[in-house]
Amino acid sequence: MSGADKFEMFKNRLTKIYRHLSKTARKQNISCYRIYDHDLPEFPFIIEKYEDKLYVSEYKRNHQLNEEAHRYWMGQSISIMSEVLDVQPDLIFTKLRQRKTGREGQYQKTGEAKTEFIVQENGLKFIVNLSDYLDTGLFLDHRMTRKMVMEQCAGKRMLNLFAYTGSFSVYAAAGGALQVTTVDLSNTYINWAKKNMQENGFNTNDKYQFIVADVLQYLEEITPGSFDIIVMDPPTFSNSKKMEGILDIQRDHAGLIKNCLKALSPGGLLYFSNNYTKFELDEKNIPASNIKNITKATTPFDFEGKLKRSCYLISK
Repeated sequence: MSGADKFEMFKNRLTKIYRHLSKTARKQNISCYRIYDHDLPEFPFIIEKYEDKLYVSEYKRNHQLNEEAHRYWMGQSISIMSEVLDVQPDLIFTKLRQRKTGREGQYQKTGEAKTEFIVQENGLKFIVNLSDYLDTGLFLDHRMTRKMVMEQCAGKRMLNLFAYTGSFSVYAAAGGALQVTTVDLSNTYINWAKKNMQENGFNTNDKYQFIVADVLQYLEEITPGSFDIIVMDPPTFSNSKKMEGILDIQRDHAGLIKNCLKALSPGGLLYFSNNYTKFELDEKNIPASNIKNITKATTPFDFEGKLKRSCYLISK
């Protein structure tokens, strides 16, 4: 197949998907969603729409193109995206993404452009950064999970672990949570979470707490029965210098979940998610009253058939 034919194939594929997904997004009043995820091997991109902007990740691969040929290929690809998706080229942000499992790369800074924008999801505001980090600040695959948590939070004490930029915390506060505690190892992301809360009118006080801590250690020290709802979305693997040990989610999840269950009040709920594609839940070592796989129920329209994470609702 010639180069021109390949570009035409990409254009046709993108046109077809976008026609379908944009219709659903309009119906659901969603302005931030994933359009394309490596649908064609010759075009290994993730393409996400953030209102009037595009975030484009190119998976790193051995493409055997020299620098000039790759630049031409990328330029042609961006031109097609701009035309088909009706986005100005200067509002298309590109990234090179290493193939990694999980979210261990989320703290990796890739630039200093500080291109921040505020986007809306379900009437709430979130700061996204499309240029400086490997991830944007808002994981689109958990859109439905966030809504589910919000609907459970009225009058409850909520704990958000491995909180990243605190989107679950914003939803919990919007749902009328009595208390929201946000915990992450990174100062950068805790500050981002604070800003996200403030953008929505939830200012730091006794009701909304932000803690920079190693989650494994924090869970060991927590007072039993302190929370009614916990959200835990850990990386697949982490060996951060700030942590005491190494986190391997397949090996360590049962212990983490046990500690979460101790921290919950009777009848409390744990939303547990992770991105390890070969993950198997160790149910026999989890002392829960009920475990429900909610992966399918939390899969948004733009991730159907492509979701690489699992999600569970675990009751104390």
